[in-house]
Amino acid sequence: MSEPSATIIIDTQDVVARAKGTLTRIGYRFRDRRGEWKHNTREVYDTGDSAVVLPYDPQRGTILLARQPRIPPFLHDGRETLLEACAGKLEGEAAEPRMVKEIEEELGYRINRLDRLFELYMSPAAFMEKITFFACSYSPSDRVSKGGGLAQEGEDIEVVEIEFRKAVSMIATGEIADAKTVILLQHLELRLSAPS
Repeated sequence: MSEPSATIIIDTQDVVARAKGTLTRIGYRFRDRRGEWKHNTREVYDTGDSAVVLPYDPQRGTILLARQPRIPPFLHDGRETLLEACAGKLEGEAAEPRMVKEIEEELGYRINRLDRLFELYMSPAAFMEKITFFACSYSPSDRVSKGGGLAQEGEDIEVVEIEFRKAVSMIATGEIADAKTVILLQHLELRLSAPS
């Protein structure tokens, strides 16, 4: 009997934990580059897909970020909050309308048009999450509330408007350490420096 032509075959899937997401132990076989079959096990955490957006005001050269408590960085190095781009779980919704809602809830701005940039896996060895990245323009006239997130969801978000160039410099100093935000800042920097 010949082996199937697939290069990855899932043998077992055992749920280890289920709460906000699902942690599953996956037993699988994969065909290596020499054509030999290897057996392996990985734990995969599925928290659902999400999206992230960087609002930019081209007239004033500013961006909007959110500062909020994050437990993993606190546990890792005592950092109580992170400064990051507005993001949220899709929870079954399409990415663009979900992010329009998130911008209004978290940042307090009503934006009607987002520029879809790309989709990325941030940690593909262990997380199922795929993130859709957006950019958008905003101005002070788009502000409809003070933002801050939804209290009933446990959010406590400080809206931070900052000069774009200063934010880019904060990557090197470690003041901005969220990968999604760094990617968006560097993407915008490349876009702004490209010849017209």
